[in-house]
Amino acid sequence: MKRIVTVAIIIIACYLLQCTLFQTLSFAGITPNLLIVVTSAFGFMRGQKEGTWIGLCCGLCMDIFCGNTLGVYALLYMYVGFLNGYFRKLFYPEDIKLPMLLIGGSDLLYNLVVYFFLFLFRSRFAFEFYLMNIIIPELVYTMLVTIVLYMILLKINQRLELIEKRSAKKFV
Repeated sequence: MKRIVTVAIIIIACYLLQCTLFQTLSFAGITPNLLIVVTSAFGFMRGQKEGTWIGLCCGLCMDIFCGNTLGVYALLYMYVGFLNGYFRKLFYPEDIKLPMLLIGGSDLLYNLVVYFFLFLFRSRFAFEFYLMNIIIPELVYTMLVTIVLYMILLKINQRLELIEKRSAKKFV
């Protein structure tokens, strides 16, 4: 129960930060995608199942408050969480290279799919413009924020796992 409440608070806080504080700190209209960081991080820290559920919650936040069609972002974030869950066996808390690579890849994949479904289908073919002015700057900005946010998420996850182990020990 503590994990569910904590993760819900993390999702809400990151969504609010992404939509408020980082909007004012945007560079050329580009803001970091904190919800991709949360979805990816919990995907490879906790596995496919939890990554999928967290992705669904993050995507629904985006759909309800920012999207035009309900379910597009939810499905996209679910896949991001699920795919990152495959890397749980390779995850080591001390190593930041794998999380940075996975979060960067997730952000790149997310933006390519958004371009494909939301722009290309509407006959907007300026991929080079979208790549150079949106995808790459957002990727760089997200990676810079990831360094700090990932460490916070890692510490929270480790603390929750410690609490879960203690409570499981009491019942044994």
